[in-house]
Amino acid sequence: QVQLVESGGGLVQAGGSLRLSCAVSGRTFSRYAMGWFRQAPEKEREFVAAIAVSGTTTYYRPSVKGRFTISRDNGKNTVYLQMNSLKPEDTAVYYCAAAASVAVVRGSYDYWGQGTQVTVSS
Repeated sequence: QVQLVESGGGLVQAGGSLRLSCAVSGRTFSRYAMGWFRQAPEKEREFVAAIAVSGTTTYYRPSVKGRFTISRDNGKNTVYLQMNSLKPEDTAVYYCAAAASVAVVRGSYDYWGQGTQVTVSS
């Protein structure tokens, strides 16, 4: 079993920054590709960013590319999402997830955290 715990969400003004963290325990973190997804009220959960096991391959949804950066620290069993130049439309609950291989599809992820709220005010 794999446990994922997100942290770092909060309220920020438009143009501000937040860094989300996701601590992973229970299995060997370095074996899993990691992803971040988000879900706004009354909307489907959508892909945000993903990082391969090696950390050298990353993927982003177009609307966050250039503003968000996903990274991982295998020594700390943690994946991060640095979010800069935040916009009100980034407001959502953000979830981290673990998969056997890097993917942008929600269904490819086997383990999920409980989510952390990010609210961007205009």
